[in-house]
Amino acid sequence: MKKLVISLVILGVLGAAVYFAPVLAPHIAPYTEALKDLKDQPKPAKQEVATTAPPAVTVVEVTESDFAEKVAVSGSLVPRDEILVAPEVEGFRVLELKVDEGDRVKKGDVLATLVQESLDAQLAQNDAALARADAAISQAKSQIVEATARVQEAKAAFDRAKPLKTSGYLSESTYDQREAAAKSADAQLVAAQDGLTLAKAEKAQVEAQRRELAWRRSNTSVTAPADGLVSRRNARIGGMASVASEPMFRIIARGEVELDAEVIETQLGKVAAGQKASIKVAGNGDVTGKVRLVSPEVDATTRLGRVRIFLGDDPKLHIGSFARGTIDTAQGHGLAVPSSAVSFDVEGAFVQVVNDNRVERRSIKTGLVADGRVEVREGLKQGDIIVAKAGTFLRDGDTIRPVLPDTKISEAR
Repeated sequence: MKKLVISLVILGVLGAAVYFAPVLAPHIAPYTEALKDLKDQPKPAKQEVATTAPPAVTVVEVTESDFAEKVAVSGSLVPRDEILVAPEVEGFRVLELKVDEGDRVKKGDVLATLVQESLDAQLAQNDAALARADAAISQAKSQIVEATARVQEAKAAFDRAKPLKTSGYLSESTYDQREAAAKSADAQLVAAQDGLTLAKAEKAQVEAQRRELAWRRSNTSVTAPADGLVSRRNARIGGMASVASEPMFRIIARGEVELDAEVIETQLGKVAAGQKASIKVAGNGDVTGKVRLVSPEVDATTRLGRVRIFLGDDPKLHIGSFARGTIDTAQGHGLAVPSSAVSFDVEGAFVQVVNDNRVERRSIKTGLVADGRVEVREGLKQGDIIVAKAGTFLRDGDTIRPVLPDTKISEAR
């Protein structure tokens, strides 16, 4: 029964198609031609699956090298020791100047002369006072001689009066007079001796004044206290010499100059006295020096420490000039890698080693740092290949195409 029904439906559809074919043919024709054109087009070829090549990365080989660790410094040139020459006496005008800035002087050389007429007058007065003191001493000595004679005479008279009084041949009043005369003579002798002491004291005072005047007069010639180079002359002819004002002269002792340099506090601990330094002075080229002193203090504001580098007596060096250079703080020999290849994190320093074109993190222990290279004391061996410029874009296990610095990328494929 079902087969009969299905057959009748198919016959009905075919009959309808035959009946309406002339009517629908003009409308179906464009679509029929389009389907025919699609069937005639060639089938597209199968696309190949694209593959990504590993990135090219510059690598370097671990080699041995010599290291000379250096600390950078900069500062100004200053005297090793500066001598400030001021007048020993005040209140005198400058009469003459003997030296100028840049002159070299010896110890005792006269630098300037002060007016000394008033001191000459005071010395003349002192000569007169000294003569009076000598005369007073002579007079006191004469009085002592005279008083001594009186004492002897009075004592003899008194001694003769004693037995006469006992025998009753001398009155009581006469005896008292002779006794008083003996005592008075003794007192006069003591007074004469005291007068001599006073005269000598006055003479000593006059002599002390003379020594002071002579010292003041001798210091009207301002002299150099040591050998050196005159760096500044503040004295002027006609000016008043004064201790309270600016020093008359500034002298670089022995002409020795050094660099007063600044060092960052993180590097200060590497610097020690006696280390060699290479200094470049503005306008004068390179000079060599030696660390003389390392300051125990770091500036709390700038976080800089100070060192003194001795440069010696060099006529080319000028006080106040700017200079910079390096101090050789350590030397060694060991495995070297570029500073750019070393990274740091909470676990310490590490590099990226390349094994079979794969990246591997390797922890290392570093040593000296010099000229863009880092000494590796543990973690690597000579001949290891590492990534030249470490970065976060590479991780453990990444595949790369190693490229040595002298190899082109196209040649490394």
